[in-house]
Amino acid sequence: MPDRIVLENEHLIVHLHPKGAELRQLKGKKTGINYLWSGDPAWWGKTSPVLFPIVGTLRDNSYTYQGKTYSLPRHGFARDKRFMVEQSSPLAANFLLQDDSETREVYPFSFQFHVFYALIEDRLSVRYTVVNTGPDTLWFSVGAHPAFAVPPTGVADAGDYEDHYLQFDRSDALVRYKLSDGLISDETETITLDNHVLRLNAGLFSEDAIVLKGLPDQHIRLLGWKHMNGIEFSWQDFPFFGIWAPAGAPFVCLEPWCGIADSVHHDKELTRKEGIRSLGPGDYFAREWSVRCF
Repeated sequence: MPDRIVLENEHLIVHLHPKGAELRQLKGKKTGINYLWSGDPAWWGKTSPVLFPIVGTLRDNSYTYQGKTYSLPRHGFARDKRFMVEQSSPLAANFLLQDDSETREVYPFSFQFHVFYALIEDRLSVRYTVVNTGPDTLWFSVGAHPAFAVPPTGVADAGDYEDHYLQFDRSDALVRYKLSDGLISDETETITLDNHVLRLNAGLFSEDAIVLKGLPDQHIRLLGWKHMNGIEFSWQDFPFFGIWAPAGAPFVCLEPWCGIADSVHHDKELTRKEGIRSLGPGDYFAREWSVRCF
């Protein structure tokens, strides 16, 4: 199996890797701009991990199901598993992860998890599909974690991190659910936006990610004051959203989630976890996000 799958059209060149079915490069073919974070481990060694079968951190990194305790790391195991490449062409690729003896030790469910990438003109579309292949109800969460370079690599005179901003299509303010050791705390903070704009600065993430619930927006644009290039990030029917970067890092993550970290008070029972999804035998669940580059 190749270690790099390449999608390419007249607008974009995309690199994908079977490990984690991860997006590794998102480059404008005409502009030469790299929109995605490089994955430099000095800051953060990933570029766009896929989050499954949980999103965020479990209390004590463990959960209970049918009276048994299991352990899972933050964001689950999919991002570190090698996917099968089911289909690949110049414009699309489909990756598959299925349960095995190793996953069932930590997650006692039968599943198929598909990650599908497609180029549509100047837009990359990403679809997650979860299929319950077992006889019992499947409990899961799924989410995205793409990191976009700030400023985008290859833009001349782009300015600094603070010369960039996120423009929301609807929100005038953001209600941030603060984290305590990776768990949702009782504390919230309201971030007022200036004409739907959130200015980027390292201080935004000094207390970890900005975690949002019920965000009314379906589009966010990442833009700069000193240049005309950027992205439009779009999603639908993800009830939670995260915005994150290590303080001082030259990127920002835009993260639509169907699922969320445990609260500090959660009793650790998987079926009562906030945002958890359930699927009956033979059923499937699909969600999609996309990014347009300019």
